[in-house]
Amino acid sequence: MAAACVRTLGRISRCSVPSQTRRTGNFSVQVQLFRGPSRSYGTGDAGFRSRIFSAAPLRGGSRILPCAFFLGAGLGLYQTVKLSFQRQLAAQDSNAPRRELKLTLYQYKTCPFCSKVRAFLDYYGLPYEIVEVNPVMRQEIKWSQYRKVPILMVDGTQLNDSSVIISALKTYLFSTEKTIPEIITYYPELKSKNEKGKEVTEYCNKYWLMLTEAESGKLYLEKDSRKEEMKWRQWADDWLVHLISPNVYRTPREALASFDYIVHEGKFGSFEGFFAKYLGAAAMFLISKRLKRRHNLQDDVRQDLYAAVDDWMSAIGKKRPFMGGEKPNLADLAVYGVLRVMEGLQAFDDMMENTKVERWYRRVEEAAQRHSRRT
Repeated sequence: MAAACVRTLGRISRCSVPSQTRRTGNFSVQVQLFRGPSRSYGTGDAGFRSRIFSAAPLRGGSRILPCAFFLGAGLGLYQTVKLSFQRQLAAQDSNAPRRELKLTLYQYKTCPFCSKVRAFLDYYGLPYEIVEVNPVMRQEIKWSQYRKVPILMVDGTQLNDSSVIISALKTYLFSTEKTIPEIITYYPELKSKNEKGKEVTEYCNKYWLMLTEAESGKLYLEKDSRKEEMKWRQWADDWLVHLISPNVYRTPREALASFDYIVHEGKFGSFEGFFAKYLGAAAMFLISKRLKRRHNLQDDVRQDLYAAVDDWMSAIGKKRPFMGGEKPNLADLAVYGVLRVMEGLQAFDDMMENTKVERWYRRVEEAAQRHSRRT
């Protein structure tokens, strides 16, 4: 495991920080840009000089020198502007949108991790197909060794884990050179066993975007915006998501309402749906109590939800519409995606009434719906 992380960190350092050679290459180009017109002007200037000296005895010859000088300077400036314009056009071509990806998302609609991925795909206007997975039999993903959702197929390449999916796609959208198969090598799997002896899979670097220093500078304009985005993306996974189940299954009545919604939105047969609604509600009501103890939640778990949402809104502050500034960043989309799975349930209504999250939530919702191209 340590060796895998060392190899991975080596790849990160090469990816995240451009090499000196790259910068030197750019500097050489700048020097050539400067020297090109200078050589043209110098050659022209020598030619003009020979003619000026031979014509000096002529009447009015004193005016030839300044005219020749300005003419030579004008030609040099023209060549400089022309070359700069050509390079700008070339840069625009290199940043042209890539071809459209074929995306298929395997999901449970009410899963907060799947909701995070949908929020990202919708906001960035990426068309995708949805395959709703039966949570009991999971026949739709029987072909996959990875047995969790979400799974995103990208042109035949399988991406697992919601945060890896989002980071890999964002890297692809913002990078001018990397391919999806290349990008996913920066997020290697690490298999281990938990305290119960069950094998678990984790992914290295899943909150990192694999961009060059120049690309990162264009994306993260504020000094600490990258660190802030990563921090709150991880917070959504490590804390916020664990508040959902204890809140939506808080009472038997809420658990039954939640499973009624799950059965209605999910992929269940009529027989499965009946038993899932009643047996599932009873089971999750009991499990939610265990989750409350595991995560050291208060007796009234709503208070933990309100406190978490208040922490999020305090981090955004009063001067920004989003954590990303004028538009949502990956942390905005992650938190929105997690909270969205409670819509239509009592926990969601209570959260809206007892916190100041609603205006931010509606802004992100509007931004995501405006770009959505779901098929």
